[in-house]
Amino acid sequence: MKNNAIFRRTLIVMFLIVLGGLVLSKMGNKNLYSSDTITSQLQRFNEVFYYVNKYYVESPNREKLVTGAIQGMLSELDPHSVYIPKDRLKKINEQFHGSYQGIGIEFIVLNKILTVVSPIPGGPSEAVGLLPGDKIIRIEGESAYGITEDEVQQKLRGPKGSKVKVTIKRPGQTGTFDVVITRAEIPIKSVTAHFMLDDGKTGYIYLGRFARTTSEELEEAMERLEAQGMQDLILDLRMNSGGYLQQAVEVVDKFIPGGYKIVYTRGRLRSSDDDFYSTTKNTHKLYPLIVMIDHGSASASEIVAGAIQDLDRGLIVGETSFGKGLVQNQIPLRDGSALRLTVARYYTPSGRLIQRPYDKGIMDYYAEARNDSTRRKTDSTKVFSTIAGRKVYGGGGITPDSTLKSEKITRFTSKLIAKRTFFEFGSEYASNHRLLSQNFQKFKNKFAVTDEMITEFKSILAKHNIKFNQEAYNKDADYIKLMMKAEVARHLWNSDHYYIIRISADSQVETALSLMPKAKKIEQLHEWKNYSQNNY
Repeated sequence: MKNNAIFRRTLIVMFLIVLGGLVLSKMGNKNLYSSDTITSQLQRFNEVFYYVNKYYVESPNREKLVTGAIQGMLSELDPHSVYIPKDRLKKINEQFHGSYQGIGIEFIVLNKILTVVSPIPGGPSEAVGLLPGDKIIRIEGESAYGITEDEVQQKLRGPKGSKVKVTIKRPGQTGTFDVVITRAEIPIKSVTAHFMLDDGKTGYIYLGRFARTTSEELEEAMERLEAQGMQDLILDLRMNSGGYLQQAVEVVDKFIPGGYKIVYTRGRLRSSDDDFYSTTKNTHKLYPLIVMIDHGSASASEIVAGAIQDLDRGLIVGETSFGKGLVQNQIPLRDGSALRLTVARYYTPSGRLIQRPYDKGIMDYYAEARNDSTRRKTDSTKVFSTIAGRKVYGGGGITPDSTLKSEKITRFTSKLIAKRTFFEFGSEYASNHRLLSQNFQKFKNKFAVTDEMITEFKSILAKHNIKFNQEAYNKDADYIKLMMKAEVARHLWNSDHYYIIRISADSQVETALSLMPKAKKIEQLHEWKNYSQNNY
């Protein structure tokens, strides 16, 4: 069971990191090899393919054979050069493009029922009054019971301006009602949450990905927080698997005055070489800055953390990052699929290549990323210096200035999360206590999970045939109660309020906040050129 869990986590991390790979908008030279070498190697492949197709004991699936051959070829290169089939490419491109056309909901299929997690702010579902926990039981008059996630997207997404009728069952209400929703362009947000922390002067921004609109979203979030009196900032990049290189550069550019090297790339072809410098275009005030990372922070996240660290702009806290220093170019293929090919390595301002070794194989490469006991540490022979002379190391991700271990939860609690039991509790409890929604601040400060609520929660576990583990509960009681409260907040308000509750008891964020004076000292280690208060 433990090995299965590790394998599943490894596959998830593999998917996230591959999905979050850096993208360069440059095409490589097609004339890489002599035609004689290419011809002889292709003849060898063609010969094997011919005999398999003609003599194999069963009629082979030729498409699968070719796809497998392509994947096998790329696996000999590095973990981040991948083939993307046509049917997956649209979804992947959508996530980085930053929008899609549909009704605008986050959803899950819970107990075979399509359930709204949250309507996307400003979207058509919010406009017609859908709420977290609403169950969509029919779509255009047809039952949605047992619907798959792929079927949800097929039926609810569609051209902007088109309409779809859904039938809603709302928790706490008898009967159902129909709603006609006009599809629209729906943004896929990079800034998952942003708000002021309880000290009244520190802003918090959780950046979930680096997509086409990341820089723009971050700018809006920073301006809102600055209008609320933000004097310090915590930028949370935990579990951010990356995305566009250019967006990472633009994010760093907001914190660094003009003229500083942010990152540079070097490849076998000169067309893959590039140097990226900061500008004075959107530089904000040089307030104390903390960047949070963990083992899931990769690629573009590491460019941001590496630049902030090398330029002595702020404090990096958390766990050592993933260690991905390779740049991919996505090349469209004729059949609608795509090749994501590594064309360069990227280096932080001090010259660090933070790519971890992958000579032990792809499974070990991804498994080691999250396992502190087997993870390869930074290479002590590869010593570099920040602008102010602090030592930093290459070869194994970004090592934080201050290490903060993440909270470990039991397998029992992990199962509760996977089964969405907290979400289900929040939906049921919020539907029966709508008056709580009148005052969020009171809810945040006063609401506490009682023994009676735990009893209600246990009844939900029983419905899922999950045996309540008292020993595990005792270990994770604070975390379990926090998750219950956060989900109630989501259902009474929205996902922003869910994160406000979650972060309010995040021990890593609490510790990071206490380190803000250290972040201020780092920013003051050297004099910043090309900076004046007029930039702000």
